[in-house]
Amino acid sequence: MEMDMMEECIVGGLIALVLGFMLLHRLVGKREKNIVTKSPSDAQKSSENGACKKDGPPDVVIVGAGVAGSALAYSLAKDGRIVQVIERDLSQPDRIVGELLQPGGYLKLVELGMEECVAGIDSQQVYGYTLYKEGKYAKLTYPLQQYNSDVTGRSFHHGRFIQRLREKAASLPNVRMEQGTVTSLIEEKGTVKGVKYKNKDGQNVKTFAPLTIVCDGCFSNLRKNLCIPQNGKLPHPNHGHVILANPSPVLFYPVSSTEVRCLVDIPGSKMPSISNGDMAKYLISEMAPQLPHELRDAFIDQVEKGDIRSMPNRSLPASPLPTPGALLLGDAFNMRHPLTGGGMTVALSDVVVLRDLLRPMPDLAHAASLTKHLESFYTLRKVRSATLHGSLCFLTVLNRLLTLGLVSAGCIDNQYSSRSPVPGVLSGP
Repeated sequence: MEMDMMEECIVGGLIALVLGFMLLHRLVGKREKNIVTKSPSDAQKSSENGACKKDGPPDVVIVGAGVAGSALAYSLAKDGRIVQVIERDLSQPDRIVGELLQPGGYLKLVELGMEECVAGIDSQQVYGYTLYKEGKYAKLTYPLQQYNSDVTGRSFHHGRFIQRLREKAASLPNVRMEQGTVTSLIEEKGTVKGVKYKNKDGQNVKTFAPLTIVCDGCFSNLRKNLCIPQNGKLPHPNHGHVILANPSPVLFYPVSSTEVRCLVDIPGSKMPSISNGDMAKYLISEMAPQLPHELRDAFIDQVEKGDIRSMPNRSLPASPLPTPGALLLGDAFNMRHPLTGGGMTVALSDVVVLRDLLRPMPDLAHAASLTKHLESFYTLRKVRSATLHGSLCFLTVLNRLLTLGLVSAGCIDNQYSSRSPVPGVLSGP
């Protein structure tokens, strides 16, 4: 049943994609159709004829030379503007994302005059999708009958496409593309005047322009300066949020009116090192993509600041050794998984049980009788602590089922649902 639900979602998504393209086609109509055959724009002609500005300070600084940055640099330069592009790494990217350009995206390349960027990289034309189930195939084809034959989807190696876009942008004389790492924006009275960056030679440099455009990817360290801060507010106020992530759950909960704590459970006995940056890499690359979008940016921001603390998560079963004159209590006696949020509750419950047991005993000096009397403590406390322990079992089993694909997230009732989170790391079995 769960597999059927997942398959229905996939099929529905693909159908929606094709229908969406049909809607796009209806909205743009003849305008897009004419793009395929139109002559170069006046702005492009002026640029090609050398009428554009080449000297002087940049009109625009672009941070990042990916798809958006490179295409924007070329487009603005065609209009005669001086554009400075600063990219962290100008070598060919090696990624397994951004490898399918939909037909609508190809039409935009045509509109920008950059369609040749999919040529010479062994790109493949894509006409739609094929679905397979139980020995049967079904084709979903893009509705491209009214377009020229070259208008299709295109699939390719992401890095090859990026390099072609960069080459196209850099071919214009008024585009200055250089390798460097932008460290911060330069602001004056609330207005961004440019950026500070470290160039390829390691020198700290400043560059100024009337407009700075940041398009340096999903891990941008400048996003927080240019987005309305979400402060990591929990999607559901006054609730703890358990994220059923792989390989283990993540917990968010408010610790004050302005702060949220995040606990990440890391299974196994060896934890990535915080000091050499392995922990930050793990949290950003493996855990951050699985978090709700409302919490993701604040989580990444705190990780990048290095505000990470760790603590071991030990399994300490309640196996008491009755000893005259002494009693174990709290985590020293019985530690449970922090994701249950039940440690303090169990401790306080144990205090109540112990208080009630001690009340009828005015004299505690007789060690033997006291020990005998307190033997019932371990029996009485189990009833209350077992309920809290059960919540961990539920989360652990449910998370395992999700990891194995035996239960879909859609089967979970939303009653089991979640300021800047401060990541904490739990390690243990």
